[in-house]
Amino acid sequence: MLEAGDLVSCVVERIDNTIVFVKIFSEGREIDGSIVVSEIAPGRIRNLRDYVVPKKKIVCKILRISPNGNVELSLRRVTPKEKKEILGKEQQEKSYASIVKNISGEKAAEILKKISADEEISSFFGEARENPKKLEKFFGKGEAEKIMEVLKAQKQKKIILKKDILLKSEDPNGISLIRETLGGLKGVEVRYISAGKYSLKSESADIKDADNKLKEELSKIEKNAKENGLEFSIKER
Repeated sequence: MLEAGDLVSCVVERIDNTIVFVKIFSEGREIDGSIVVSEIAPGRIRNLRDYVVPKKKIVCKILRISPNGNVELSLRRVTPKEKKEILGKEQQEKSYASIVKNISGEKAAEILKKISADEEISSFFGEARENPKKLEKFFGKGEAEKIMEVLKAQKQKKIILKKDILLKSEDPNGISLIRETLGGLKGVEVRYISAGKYSLKSESADIKDADNKLKEELSKIEKNAKENGLEFSIKER
C-alpha cells in the first residue's frame, strides 16, 4: 500500500499547463498521480519539458494521497542516490522476472501477477533466498528448486539507505541523555558527524526492508528524545 514519503517509479502521461500527470506502477497496478510545477525542480522553470517528457520514466516521492485516490508527487525532492536505488530495484525485478520466464515459460506472466498481488517482486525473491518454502506457493517443487539454484548463484547486492538527524540537549547531562536515546537501536548503524548531528545507515538486499528499518528506529529515537527532553529533527539530504 502506498504511503506519503514512499519513492515510486512513474511514467509521464501528459503535461497540462503547470501540472504533470503520470502513471505509477505499484504491485501490478496502474495508479494516477500528478506533480505541480513547484515540485518539478527548485527555482524558476521556463520549460517543463526540460525536466519531464511524455512516455519517459521518472522517480518521484509521494507527498500525499487525496481522498479521491490521486497521488500527489514531487520530483525535486528525490535525491540522485534515491533515484539510483529505485532504478536498481526495478532492474533487480526484471532479473527475477527473466529467471521465472526461463524456468516457467508461458506460465511466468500469470505467476508474477499473482506474486505481485501479495507483495513486491523484489521482496518476494529476496525473502525466498532465506526461506525457499515461499516459492512452493507459486511454483511446483521442481521449478522451485531450479529457481533457488539460480538465486544462490547470483551475487546479492546490498542496498544502503541513510538519514541524518539533529539531536541536541541543553541539559548538563546532555551527552549521557543522547547516548541513552541512541542506545538499543537494531538493524541500523549510527555515526557521529559533528556537534548535534548524527547519521543513521540501514543496509539490506531489499530497499523496502532497509527503509522500514530506518523508519522504525527513527520512531524510537523520536520517542526517546521526547522522554529525555532533547531537541530532535530529521535533516533532508
